[in-house]
Amino acid sequence: MARMAMAVVAVVKADREGTAIVGREPFLQTQIAEGHPVTKWLNTQDNRDLRQRLMLMQSRWPHSTVFPEGESFAESEYRHQGAVVEGLGAAHLMDGVGVSLPVDPRWDDAWLTLDRERLAESSDGTTLTDTDQVPLRHLSHEDHAKTHERWIAAGADARRRGAVLSADTGAELWAARAEIFPHLTFLPAVRRQLSELAKPSVPSVREKLLLLETAVRDWDPERHPKAPVWGFDVRSEFEQRRRLCHFLDEGRSQLFELHCDFLPRPGRIHFRVEHSDHTVRIAHIGRKLGV
Repeated sequence: MARMAMAVVAVVKADREGTAIVGREPFLQTQIAEGHPVTKWLNTQDNRDLRQRLMLMQSRWPHSTVFPEGESFAESEYRHQGAVVEGLGAAHLMDGVGVSLPVDPRWDDAWLTLDRERLAESSDGTTLTDTDQVPLRHLSHEDHAKTHERWIAAGADARRRGAVLSADTGAELWAARAEIFPHLTFLPAVRRQLSELAKPSVPSVREKLLLLETAVRDWDPERHPKAPVWGFDVRSEFEQRRRLCHFLDEGRSQLFELHCDFLPRPGRIHFRVEHSDHTVRIAHIGRKLGV
């Protein structure tokens, strides 16, 4: 159970808003073994982060709740090695990821091949049975999550970009910051700066914040120990101007000399790289400092 739980948590960390675990019953009530639901197992775990993330994760049931309205897919049946697999079938139908407890070697794979049987109507109106095999993304331990990292990230990016583009004001960007910019943190003063942000500046600021989020998310500290590969114009402040780039952060003066522009000029976003938790800390979103 622990390995499967870690796989699910890895997906949640990568795409919190877009991740829900779907089953025949509520996830926390799922029986790992007779008389042993997930909640009972969680109460025995010392990993606080694991417990909290699983307890707070979205759970939906039954499988049909995630189907398009009015669609039951009753004409389709899925099997794996001869056994009917309703949940894995639902995952395939909704272009998701199947999740299994690693209790048997057949579940120890990042991809499964399912046998699909569907009722179809021929050109003359008769009903036929169509059978084929389909691949399914699958998780039963954390290594499988790594296999699907790019797919998970692409889905998270699409949802995040949609959320960012729907934000019409700086206040909306601030309110949604934890969901759309999980790798960025902000000094408290930035809240006021965003709430006062001129409407013409909102599209440029939200795009630059999204670029920062993407760069930090994709950062490989082993290959690039100093900072992420930004992919856009990020630069240090000139030495004679660095005195302007000190901000109080939890009572300590910190240098936030890295910056990028936003429109209309002279808009600036000042930030620093936090190596301890691989995030970016933003201190200023406003006019060029000292101008």
